[in-house]
Amino acid sequence: MNDHSSPVLNEGVTLDPDHLPTGDEKRRQVRSLFDTIAPRYDLVNRVMTFGLDVRWRNAALKRLGASGGSVILDLACGTGDFCRGIQNDGMVPIGLDLSMGMLAAARTDAALVHADILQMPLPDSSVDGATCGFALRNLVELPGFFNEVARVVRPGGRIAFLDACEPDNKLLRFGHGIYFNRVVPVIGGLLSEGRAYRYLPKSLAYLPPWPEMQERLRDAGFDSIEREVFVGAQLITATRVNH
Repeated sequence: MNDHSSPVLNEGVTLDPDHLPTGDEKRRQVRSLFDTIAPRYDLVNRVMTFGLDVRWRNAALKRLGASGGSVILDLACGTGDFCRGIQNDGMVPIGLDLSMGMLAAARTDAALVHADILQMPLPDSSVDGATCGFALRNLVELPGFFNEVARVVRPGGRIAFLDACEPDNKLLRFGHGIYFNRVVPVIGGLLSEGRAYRYLPKSLAYLPPWPEMQERLRDAGFDSIEREVFVGAQLITATRVNH
């Protein structure tokens, strides 16, 4: 494959790393992309975050504040990093993911479900909380997702969502931009699929500004909405309103 070609992902989907698709095209491309990079996904994450992704997940579980025995959804669970942490904390994880490749590569004995998290096969108010790691920007649309999460999480239940973000500090933002857009694709190319890791940094453009995301969560039925920013990542937590 030369630098000017576009890789063909699973299902025959062609990835153009400079094009940000929408709607059904985005759903197909995201699913195929993650099917393709699943075998080395964990390795690339550890290398490109210097292992900080583990610390960020631990912080998310701490902020989730769920008690032992709680049933927690891991949305877009990937290879099960959050599921393992949930289980280690004495809770019961259920992982959902659109990518069969990710589920096949999962390293967890949690219950795993192949499903679109915009249409979860779960009853109303059936779980105690939910996590999501670095997947918000890969969804077809956020308001519908927040509504669906609010539907399945019981009143008083908590959510903790991680995703990438630019640092607030201008100097850090400059350095992060160079690393995320230039270095990460090189790491991805050496260890996995380079063009996939050219696309993923660009997909940050899908995320709305924080005030807008906060409003969408509130409209869906969440309060106590908070955001903690790390260098290169953000943690969003909220509580399902009691009505």
